[in-house]
Amino acid sequence: MDRFDVIVIGAGHAGCEAALATARMGFRTVVFTLALDSVAMMPCNPSIGGPGKAHLVREIDALGGEIGRNTDHACMHIRMLNTKKGPAVQALRAQTDRKLYSWRMRQVLERQPGLYLREGCVERIVVEGDRVEGVKLRSGESVRGRCVIVASGTYMRSLIHVGEVHYESGPQAQQTTHGLSRSLEELGFKLVRFKTGTPPRANSRSLAYDRMTSMPGEEVGRGFSLRGKWELKEQVPCWLTYTTAKTHAIISQNLGRTALYGGAIVGIGPRYCPSIESKIVQFPDKSSHQVFVEPEGWETQEVYLSGVSTSLPADVQMEVVRSIPGLENVEIMRLAYAIEYDCLGPHQLKLDLEARHIQGLYFAGQINGSSGYEEAAAQGLMAGINCGRKLRGEPPLILRRDEAYIGVLIDDLVTKSITEPYRMMTSLAEYRLLLRQDNADQRLGHYGREVGLLSEEEYETIQQKWATIEREIDELGRWRLNPSAEVNEILEKAGSTPLQNVASGEELLRRPELSYEELQALGWIREIDDELKGLIETEIKYAGYIRKQQRSVERFQRLEEKKLPDWLDYESIEGLSKEAKEKLMKVRPASLGQASRIMGVSPADISVLMIWIEQRGRAKSSGTR
Repeated sequence: MDRFDVIVIGAGHAGCEAALATARMGFRTVVFTLALDSVAMMPCNPSIGGPGKAHLVREIDALGGEIGRNTDHACMHIRMLNTKKGPAVQALRAQTDRKLYSWRMRQVLERQPGLYLREGCVERIVVEGDRVEGVKLRSGESVRGRCVIVASGTYMRSLIHVGEVHYESGPQAQQTTHGLSRSLEELGFKLVRFKTGTPPRANSRSLAYDRMTSMPGEEVGRGFSLRGKWELKEQVPCWLTYTTAKTHAIISQNLGRTALYGGAIVGIGPRYCPSIESKIVQFPDKSSHQVFVEPEGWETQEVYLSGVSTSLPADVQMEVVRSIPGLENVEIMRLAYAIEYDCLGPHQLKLDLEARHIQGLYFAGQINGSSGYEEAAAQGLMAGINCGRKLRGEPPLILRRDEAYIGVLIDDLVTKSITEPYRMMTSLAEYRLLLRQDNADQRLGHYGREVGLLSEEEYETIQQKWATIEREIDELGRWRLNPSAEVNEILEKAGSTPLQNVASGEELLRRPELSYEELQALGWIREIDDELKGLIETEIKYAGYIRKQQRSVERFQRLEEKKLPDWLDYESIEGLSKEAKEKLMKVRPASLGQASRIMGVSPADISVLMIWIEQRGRAKSSGTR
């Protein structure tokens, strides 16, 4: 019988990060995938990034994960979004070559020492007492493991819907599994049904691009990975078109034939990624919706029709797509479909993503109720790190909400009652000005080095970079500029107020309308690259707001530092509401801060818990309990 330190179920975005993390931490790891050709498959849009999601990718990279480097390698088209907004919500988004992305990640797994990639379907998780012992495969093989990470994606009892046609299958004709769902239910886990979907894919040669708007890629100074050199390849454009009144009429006339409105789907879908039929129903006054035509690879004619996700029947799908400008003669290569699948109900995991009632069993990715490659990869990395730390006898790494979007993501999934596929957005982070995509390495690099996923050289590079930034800000603060006709002429041309008194370079750069270019015209000459200039400008211009958020974090941390023991019997605490007792018993929060984020726990309930903590502290100091 094979024996491993870690068994990972699934080689999607969560499983790949989890397996690489444990193997790189020195643990003998096996990852099982339903098909070797589907490692890191992108069954939906082969894109990475966007607001919130790009932040996750940068954070994964800062911790030593792989998704950022893999995206840069397979990038076909890249843009910086929200450039007219503040730095907190600016985000990279890249279109990747779907096959190249998958192939490169498979190579990384295959070449990683201590990691074994195997094709096989896990049907049962083996548990003895309250501890995981291994898995059993459909082939009859048994594999022993000290820890198991379940990263099964959307493959558990998955059901495809195309109009009135329904059949069992995973995404893009992959196999599904029933055994794993049954095994988890037998172990006491509660499963729920979620739903997602995907649009049709078309043959590029059948499209009339002269009827669409071209969206070329942009020159960006840095890709998703802050480690290593960024080499921008030749980019291909994406294209924009719109649905029409005819499109909407066709959909409205056929709503009863969709799986969603026909009653065949019971799973809950993502609110922020609705199907085209949901858009028509929910926004009846909107005359059109955007459709993005995005390439799927360098060597294929297949393109992704983003914005037309649907569960309409095949014949209606063709009518709908051909009613859109530029797509009148479209050749559909893959039909759109909706997919239902099993995932864990809320409140069954701890903040380290370990099961509450089974030691050594971790969960990551869409099985936890999230959606998206980036969310899955972030959970996979953290499950892998915490699995490795458990095997080392070390405490888990729990990222706080003020430290990382990853902290927000996992805290929400574990604490809140997630009733639909969870998508990371910047609006979910209370301290997003501190959690920018451009400072992820500063925030999290030390953790990556501590757990052993960043090399000493990589960490030293991060330290040198931020030391340079601090030094530059300090020198700008000491550089003085006197009022003069020449100086004021340059300032007025830049739309800025003339100087009346001596000002420092830092004071000038704090002005919203001024940048490094104006400082250079005023005599500030430094050999510093554009990436660092942007970081320095952000740190200076937003210094007041950053300090304000840091003070909020200090108040937040006082709640987080008040720990609640896992054994606490909330039913016995007088003054708590009945709903609070029920929710607190389910979630078993690790701190007062986490308790305050549980729906149904009121400020009055938090006050009661604060009194309980104070009384317990006094009892401890007096030697009683």
